[in-house]
Amino acid sequence: MERTLSIIKPDGVKKGLIGEVIGRFEKAGLKVAAMKMIHMSKKEAEGFYAVHRGKPFYGSLTDFMSSGPCVVLILEGEKAISRNRELMGATNPKDAAPGTIRKAFAANVEQNIVHGSDAPETAAYEIGYFFNALEICS
Repeated sequence: MERTLSIIKPDGVKKGLIGEVIGRFEKAGLKVAAMKMIHMSKKEAEGFYAVHRGKPFYGSLTDFMSSGPCVVLILEGEKAISRNRELMGATNPKDAAPGTIRKAFAANVEQNIVHGSDAPETAAYEIGYFFNALEICS
């Protein structure tokens, strides 16, 4: 059993895709172990994306992620990280495979509907950033 963090970004919330995205996760066999809607401040977004500090897109990414509410989820299941990343599709929706979330709904490389952890270590950090142990229901 593996856990991963997923975020339905402000564009996904604004487009009314929360149910659609969660439905895709569940149909693929991933279980929602925790979920909440939040509105990150600029400082919180900067903390979450600190690994990208100094990169050209850091400012616009943190502006976008703090521009409106998003839904943070913990997904769990066999190979949850890789399965979630397959469901999301490539970061750039132009490169995403047909049937993926980003191919179906994303506008561009930054406003691409969803975020997902890319490795077990990243997932552990990201889950801890948004959730405490009492909020997780296995």
